[in-house]
Parts: sequence; structure tokens; C-alpha cells
Amino acid sequence: MPGGVNSPVRAMRAIGRDPIFLACGAGPRVTDVDGNEYIDFVSSWGPLILGHAHPDVIAAVQEAARRGTTFGAPTEGEVELAAEVVARMPSVEMVRMTSSGTEATMSALRLARAVTGREPVLKFAGAYHGHVDGLLAQAGSGLATQGIPASPGVPAAAAAATVIVPWNDPAALLAACERHQPAAIIAEPVPANMGVVPPAPGFLELLREAADASGALLIFDEVITGFRLGRGGAQERFAVMPDLTVMGKVLGGGLPAAAYGGRRDLLSRIAPAGDVYQAGTLSGNPLAVAAGLATLRLLDEDAYARLEATTERLADGLRDAGAAAGRAVTVQSVPGLLTVFFTDAPVADYRAAAECDVDAYGAWCRALLARGVYPPPSQFEAWFPSLAHSEEDIDLVLAAASEAFADEGSA
Repeated sequence: MPGGVNSPVRAMRAIGRDPIFLACGAGPRVTDVDGNEYIDFVSSWGPLILGHAHPDVIAAVQEAARRGTTFGAPTEGEVELAAEVVARMPSVEMVRMTSSGTEATMSALRLARAVTGREPVLKFAGAYHGHVDGLLAQAGSGLATQGIPASPGVPAAAAAATVIVPWNDPAALLAACERHQPAAIIAEPVPANMGVVPPAPGFLELLREAADASGALLIFDEVITGFRLGRGGAQERFAVMPDLTVMGKVLGGGLPAAAYGGRRDLLSRIAPAGDVYQAGTLSGNPLAVAAGLATLRLLDEDAYARLEATTERLADGLRDAGAAAGRAVTVQSVPGLLTVFFTDAPVADYRAAAECDVDAYGAWCRALLARGVYPPPSQFEAWFPSLAHSEEDIDLVLAAASEAFADEGSA
């Protein structure tokens, strides 16, 4: 396997160590192949909002597997999951399942281009929307620059159709929309792939206004925030409605599943109802659908209140631990997500995130791992608290974090 892994961040190169191979997980904990146990805050990068191997999810998957693992034909569970999504996501009237967030993003962009008859797509510097060719572009200088490929193998023409502006920068957004007339504005409503960087007050509302004024579709990438920030995702929490929504992670309950959805008039353009083609052999896979339904049915208002309280307690404790050790850290959070930035200033965009002390973060992560805490092995990823993390777990993590902050090796 390239680099010994099947996805780059797992290699742990960003924190200067070899990858940890995991053997099993239960609740908030994972155990590696050498028998070491960790309190886990990666949570499979978001899907495991209930924790590892939740009995209801395991039972649902086992029951589905007994009936058959895949059919390549419609099933009742797909309809039930679609209805659950539509009931939760305020802007979604119709939904199409896929197997990955990348696939869902690619399909949503194709639909936006078909509807508008335009090609340019506006995204934000530091945002990750899957490994779609046109979105693997990096920002240049200035308020709004045409993208250049950020990975070998990405066609220059694909990247050139991507316009990149800084997150939380109203002037850059408006200038780019006026100059480029995009087919779509795509954004994580709370970016979590440059670390957690919440929108400035009014910025999501401005995205909606800019899309309307320019004739673009607004796409919210809620692969991470969907069903995590609340029942209806970030769009419900911030009361800003996109035209299209990309979903994943929690939606599959730990199995590969994603989707895109939106207004009925837009989704009706998707084949076979309409003329925009998209297909997938394993889309709506019965096992993933069962896991997703079992997960969503446990996510009521009480569950979200508990997750928010856990997140706040962890974030506050990490701030206090850093301050007590005299470390320059900034902790930013929303319910179910947080990042410890090794900087003494708030992080409002990718440039500020990139200026953090990544070496200090890496050393701190190694110190946490040595103390039985499994953090995301990158400064630019989010921590994922889960409903399985108890108050005792948080106490143990904060004690380990305090020791790790004071560790000379992480100074």
C-alpha cells in the first residue's frame, strides 16, 4: 500500500511518527495490535457519533446482512433513510445516495453546472471537499485567483475552473462572484479541514446573498457537520439554507455512505428523472443504510444537548490546561467538533491556520498518544467528541493533556 496506508492522514507523518494499527474499538476507546488502549477522538473522522461498535448499530447491520449484503435494486431501507434525511435537513426535499463524500460532491457540482449553464466553481482556501480534480486546487495571492493544480495528475483546465477566496473574507467573496459568475459556491458551513474555523457573524448569510445575486447555486458540504452539529446540521443551527447539501460520515453510521440533496426542482434533473447522469452500483447499500438509520434514530435533542456539553467541557478544559502550562494555544469549537491550534491568536482562515506551530502540535500529539489519548494526527483536522465519551473520560483526557503540555518534548 502506498505509504503503508489507504488514506494519507493515517500515516501520521504530520506528527513525526509511524502509523498506529488498530485492532478493535468499543465505546470511546480503541485498542491497537500491540494491546495499547486509547481514548479515541478521531472517531473514524466523524461517523462514530455514538462511539465504536454501538450495540444498536451492530444489531442493525447483522440483521441486514442476514437478508443480503447488496442487491443492485431498490430496497425499503433506502426509502426510509431518504425520508429521515428529508425530515431532518431543512433545505432537502429530495436526496440521492452515493458511497462516498467525494462522489456526492462531484455529482452536486455536475448538477449545479447543468442547472446554471456555467462552469466556474467558487471554493474557499483550505477547504477540502473530497479528491475531486477541480477542487484539488490551491489559493494564489490576491482577493480571488484562478486555481492551479495542487496535485500531479490534476488537469490544469479542471483546476482553472475553480476560483479560490479566503474564508471569512466578504470583500473577496463579492469580488470573485462579480468577476467570475460561478455555477456554484461550495463551502463547509463550519470548515473542519483547516481545523475548526467557524464562520464570522453574518458570513453564511452573505454566502446566500452572493449566490442569489450572481445566479449561482449555494452548496453546503455537510459531510462533517451534517447530523453532528444538530438534528438538521449546520444549516439548521445557523438558519441559512443552501440550494444543495452534501452529506456523509454520520449518515452511514460507520459504513461507507454519502448523499446529496436539495430542492425538488433541482434533484429532479438527476437521471432517471432528468437528464443529468449519475449512478453507483453500491449506492444505498443495505448494510450502510441499516447502520445510518440505527444511528440517526438515536440522535434526538437530548443526545445533541449531551454532545454539546461534552464538547464545551473538553474545549474549556484544554484551554485551561494550555494556559496553566504557559502554552500558546487557541481552542475553537462547535458542538461535536474542536481543534487545538498552536497559536496565541484566533484562527479565522486557512492562512492563520497555516501559521500555527505544527511541530509543537505534533510533539504534543505524540505525548498524548504515550498517555493513552488518540488525537487527530494533524493540526488541520478536527477532534470528534462522541456520545460515548463520559465525564470520567474527559477528566482522564484533560489530565493527560496537562501533562503533555508540560512535557519538555512538546515544548
